[in-house]
Amino acid sequence: MAAASSGDEVPDNEDYYSLLNVRREASQEELKAAYRRLCMLYHPDKHRDPELKRQAEQLFNLLHQAYEVLSDPQTRAIYDIYGKRGLEMEGWEVVERRRTPAEIREEFERLQREREERRLQQRTNPKGTISVGIDATDLFDRYDEDYEDVPGSSFPQIEINKMHISQSIEAPLTAMDTAVLSGNLSTQNGNGGGSVNLALRRVMSAKGWGELEFGAGDLQGPVFGLKVFRNLTQRCFITTNFALQFSSRGLRPGLTTVLARHLDKNTMGYLQWRWGIQSAMNTSVVRDTKTSHFTMAFQLGIPHSFMMVSYQHKFQDEEQTRVKGSLKAGFFGTIVEYGAERKISRHSILGATVSIGVPQGVSLKIKLNRASQTYFFPIHLTDQLLPSAVFYATVGPLVVYFAMHRLIIKPYLRAEKDKELEKQQENTASDIQKKKQEAEAAVRLMQESVRRIIEAEEARMGLIVVNAWYGKFVNDQSRKNEKVKVIDVTVPLQCLVKDSKLILTEASKAGLPGFYDPCVGEEKSLKVLYQFRGVLHQVMSADNEALRIPKQSHRIDTDG
Repeated sequence: MAAASSGDEVPDNEDYYSLLNVRREASQEELKAAYRRLCMLYHPDKHRDPELKRQAEQLFNLLHQAYEVLSDPQTRAIYDIYGKRGLEMEGWEVVERRRTPAEIREEFERLQREREERRLQQRTNPKGTISVGIDATDLFDRYDEDYEDVPGSSFPQIEINKMHISQSIEAPLTAMDTAVLSGNLSTQNGNGGGSVNLALRRVMSAKGWGELEFGAGDLQGPVFGLKVFRNLTQRCFITTNFALQFSSRGLRPGLTTVLARHLDKNTMGYLQWRWGIQSAMNTSVVRDTKTSHFTMAFQLGIPHSFMMVSYQHKFQDEEQTRVKGSLKAGFFGTIVEYGAERKISRHSILGATVSIGVPQGVSLKIKLNRASQTYFFPIHLTDQLLPSAVFYATVGPLVVYFAMHRLIIKPYLRAEKDKELEKQQENTASDIQKKKQEAEAAVRLMQESVRRIIEAEEARMGLIVVNAWYGKFVNDQSRKNEKVKVIDVTVPLQCLVKDSKLILTEASKAGLPGFYDPCVGEEKSLKVLYQFRGVLHQVMSADNEALRIPKQSHRIDTDG
């Protein structure tokens, strides 16, 4: 089994399910029926021409290989997990034949865990945050006209008044032990400092872990901490964090305990108790679903007590757009926040939040997440509740974002996608050329069978495929300059017609006999114009969409 540890889920050039035109959940009877029918169509003995006979042998052998793999439960399980290359790995012969597919999957998952542990030992998992505070109050809170003679007062003064930088890296020592080194630097109005922390984390069991932390800095004295996590039940866990800080005023102990419980599949309840310099008790409920995130919290403490409600709606679009709003009220005042975030590239998410509070004023917070790095820009606009500040904080980011998205982000993403697609097509060019030749050979082998199928269908006024195309169709006028990339698959589809029916499974059509991929990496569709009972029908389906014809809804209305 050692040899198997090198295989991940591997995409194959040959999709055996698509080749036999069966579902991935197909039974042994469905496999056998599909195999027998295709064998009758492509058997080498049906051809006298030496070249056609040779091509038929190649396709027949491929069909036989696909059936052999999928008809055996053990090899089928290996193929489903590893792909075709997994069958070529050495070491599978030592697996007992009586092992079930479930046992093979369990073995694969064990090997995956071992491989992940080895990867973990080579990964540092760096994380960082850069926060730059900007004071822009001079844009809205200007001096009166009596001070216009002050030098430089004609232009608003925008300055950076604080900055914070933090970074952490992980160093896996063993499969159970991890060291985390972190540090931070902060400055505000010319004064600042920093600290460094070292944490040693050990996983005790599947139910819990513990962590020791040591820290020191020029703003605070040495700190010693102990953190423990423990699953109490399948639905409940507890986290306890004890810290001991050494300072000029003596020892300052602190203790934080969090008890959490799953209330249902999507809802968590938390109860937190903090004792020390700022003692408090906090209870909160968090509900997270595919389309929304809701939080309600209530805290009693010294010096802060508050109530907070927040809601976030998750749009199911490609950019993963999220719109959020929150209300927080307590002894410190009231804060209302609203904002949105959106994915602007594969690894980047941009967000903006407007914060309106009493007595805090109005602020705009810009956040950019890039992989494991976070860049945060809180911009303080005014200490007062000025409608103009709220308006510009809301409208300004929207105008800037849509301008940047149209002029910079969208062209950049399109160029990156085209570059990646071009590279993918270059890497697969030779393989696609081979597939094209195999498809053309398969079409030549089908000619006699297709002629007999058409004669039988015409006799019964059945299903005749008039024209069929497979590939990339451009119907959008905004993309009319893009090249249409389709191939004619009329013959291969007619060859699959049986008893006036054509059924295609939920798999890429590129794996069917007589098909190949004319546009690697691009969205493909299948367009079919067919005749049934003397009436024309037309349908277009996505590449991985199941298709069953004939259907009444495909009928072309010729009235008028």
